[in-house]
Amino acid sequence: MIKLDILSDPICPWCYIGKSYLDRALANHPDHPFTIEWHPFQLNPDMPAGGMDRREYLETKFNGKENAVKVYSQIAEAAEAAGLMINFAGIERTPNTLNAHRLIHWAGIEGRQTPVVSFLFESYFEKGQDIGSTDVLVEIAERAEMDGDMIRRLIAGDADADMIRQRDAHARERGVTGVPTFILANQHVLVGAQQPEVWEQVVAELAEQKPTEEPLH
Repeated sequence: MIKLDILSDPICPWCYIGKSYLDRALANHPDHPFTIEWHPFQLNPDMPAGGMDRREYLETKFNGKENAVKVYSQIAEAAEAAGLMINFAGIERTPNTLNAHRLIHWAGIEGRQTPVVSFLFESYFEKGQDIGSTDVLVEIAERAEMDGDMIRRLIAGDADADMIRQRDAHARERGVTGVPTFILANQHVLVGAQQPEVWEQVVAELAEQKPTEEPLH
């Protein structure tokens, strides 16, 4: 198997689009060679713990309403082309995603990372839920067949919070400046939402590299 490390943030629309492209390609190759692990990268590491009003956040980030609308209209077009219907109008707050990343980490311990990542994207981009909310995160954990009561207790404390921050900082130190970032076998880096055709080509090339078995004599 080949390790595919993915750095992302569950409030990053390009990460959602990129995952949908990867999912589409891998669905055509159920015998794909990847072992996938998700890693934390906060788009807004300095976001207040309670998040902030989304409109205020976007207009501040993109220097005004006009620029924010322009950027997100392009994202909406890309999402629609990927077959995703993102409900931007339903998103009222931009959350701090530290606790969401903690949940992803805990899900990894139980082998449930990818379902949890999928549910986080769905909750935020389709349902407009605040994934900084403990109640929402517990609901997502339970959907992934994790122990909701345990997750609530963990979130209430500071378990693994510093570790998530350190992993985020380490990624930046290694030169990661945006997500999604895909790292193949700790050697090859793909940045951005890659089209399914790219992943199809990657899988095909990896298949060609597999050593063939020697014939029996």
